[in-house]
Amino acid sequence: MGLCLVALVRPASAQYRQNRPEGEPSVNQLPQQLEDIGIEDKAGGDIPRDIALTHSDGSKATTGDYMTGDKPLVIVLAYYRCPMLCSLVLNGLNGAMKGIEKKTAGKDYRVLVVSFDPRDTTEIAREKRDNYVHAYGREVDTFGYDYTTTDEASVKRLAGAIGFRYRWDEKTQQFAHAAGLFVVTPQGKLSQVLTGIQFKGEELDHALEEASRGGWHSPFKSALLYCFTYDPKSGSYVPIVRNIMKAGGALTIAVIGALLFVMFRRERARAAARGAEPLPLSAAGDLPAAGDLSADEPLAPSRSTTDTKPTPAGGQTALAERATT
Repeated sequence: MGLCLVALVRPASAQYRQNRPEGEPSVNQLPQQLEDIGIEDKAGGDIPRDIALTHSDGSKATTGDYMTGDKPLVIVLAYYRCPMLCSLVLNGLNGAMKGIEKKTAGKDYRVLVVSFDPRDTTEIAREKRDNYVHAYGREVDTFGYDYTTTDEASVKRLAGAIGFRYRWDEKTQQFAHAAGLFVVTPQGKLSQVLTGIQFKGEELDHALEEASRGGWHSPFKSALLYCFTYDPKSGSYVPIVRNIMKAGGALTIAVIGALLFVMFRRERARAAARGAEPLPLSAAGDLPAAGDLSADEPLAPSRSTTDTKPTPAGGQTALAERATT
């Protein structure tokens, strides 16, 4: 059924391509404002440890200072003068952190916010950190909940390692980018990505637990990242029709293959069962072999179609008399 649906959809989209106005994007193409924007699945990849960072207090550090093998790490890429989306992501992060009662930033895990705008200054980073740490309402130490800046080349390396794609939009004079939290194992491997702008405390807690064990996210999340991308204008994730069709076709083939495999196995099992059903028969055909009967089991009567009845007394005399008459 899935293959038939794909076959029906493609001619329709081809007809639309012939009739659509010039310059209008195809249904299988991303809008121009979404090109080169999104989150690529890089789960299991290593995070560079030598990226130079500047803390909000002006001190220097590297990304390796946050991956010391004892605590998981949450990385957020944002820019501090973002008019809307970055603040929504950071607010969502703060809310999720407050929702985890048994874990505290700095003590049980670390949070590292890195600006991808090279124009952001240490003063702006300090203001952001003060506001969000105050809203968090708990004491955090150095390397516990930090807002940092870096140069353009360094942040591009970090963004490439975690799969965060962004670009400068000259028309709006803003950065177009996706939204999400990148959870990293204590050993410095990307564990999973929590996409969106709102996060539940239990969701973040589970991601931190999984990262602490060195686990990566499930393939299902990879499929979601493959089929959807973030639209910074609408503030939501939009489907990539072309990728959804590819994923649907692959899923259909996998389901049909699994069904054929199950049917084949069942047929083989039935054939094997039929081969074990016949019982051994004697040379006479109907009776079981003598060795199959117990000593006190009577033989079954012979199956004959003729009923034998006793001849009444004098029967032979009567027949003789009728014969001589």
